[in-house]
Amino acid sequence: MPTEVLFYHLTHKPLEEALPQLLLKCLARDWRVVVQTGSAERCQALDAHLWTFADDSFLPHGTKQDGLAELQPVYLTAEQDNPNAAHVRFLVDGAAPPALASYERVIFMFDGRDQEAVAEARGHWKDAKAGGFDLTYWQQTPAGGWERKA
Repeated sequence: MPTEVLFYHLTHKPLEEALPQLLLKCLARDWRVVVQTGSAERCQALDAHLWTFADDSFLPHGTKQDGLAELQPVYLTAEQDNPNAAHVRFLVDGAAPPALASYERVIFMFDGRDQEAVAEARGHWKDAKAGGFDLTYWQQTPAGGWERKA
């Protein structure tokens, strides 16, 4: 089965609100996930956020500092590693993608208010298309949901 490459264009709500909802959907499907950030600092900030993003919920996850990476359903990293054998990879904050074909799904999330991030996403789209991957593009709705555009 070819890798699906999805682009999620944040236009109304920030990553901190959108990412947990998508990760919860992955966990409901029993998918193991790696979230790759653009920096170690951002990885630490998301680590703290995912424990407290909602009063009635949290996302089970870990980082290199936690150890036992292979047991983590969601693993956060600023590197291209995949120690929990994830089949789904999220790339946020300009993270440089690893080999896409190693995953069933690769999700690029980018901030539509950041022109550099938009240009970078366009470059990743071109590269993925040239690589023969199945591509979809989702744009955030004002309510924070997603509408498929391509």
